[in-house]
Amino acid sequence: MTEHSPSHEMLTSPHSLRNKLARLAWGVVYVVLFRYSPRSFHSWRYVLLRIFGARIHRTSRIYPKARVWYPGNLVMGPYACLGDGADCYNVTTITIGEWATVSQFAYLCGATHDHEDVAFPLVPKPITIGRRAWIAADVFVAPGVTVGDGTVVGARSSVFKDLPEWQICAGTPAKPIKPRGLGPADFNMSDGSQGN
Repeated sequence: MTEHSPSHEMLTSPHSLRNKLARLAWGVVYVVLFRYSPRSFHSWRYVLLRIFGARIHRTSRIYPKARVWYPGNLVMGPYACLGDGADCYNVTTITIGEWATVSQFAYLCGATHDHEDVAFPLVPKPITIGRRAWIAADVFVAPGVTVGDGTVVGARSSVFKDLPEWQICAGTPAKPIKPRGLGPADFNMSDGSQGN
């Protein structure tokens, strides 16, 4: 073995056997009972995700072709939405706030790798999508990012750093372009208690 060849220990998965078995079971349930369920069966998908540990509000909307890597790391507030084709790679917690929308084909990437370590270990980092935020179609959200309350991220943008509240953001990397034109007062959010 050369100096730069990772050992067997280095290549060992960071995930516990329990985690792997839970994801295996979820994979079967996803294919058989979740992915091909009718679009309007939100309550059905809510039940399936809750069985596997998701902390989601009963009014949240998860569409059938949305992908959730591990339900136990998913948190969704009231009326939060995860659209068809959205990919939630939640190696650690991904939180989608109340009334927030993650549109089709968006990718929430909850982990990276340490490229300065020869073993290339997985580095999970949580993602938070704020209340009333909108992640538009085909947006990439990087590990560890927080998108502020009320912020809109334009289609096909890439978010590598935290974004402030109530802004219209776009580009690669995504940057604020202008204020959204709405704020907490428009949604009775000023005291932070809405939807609790």
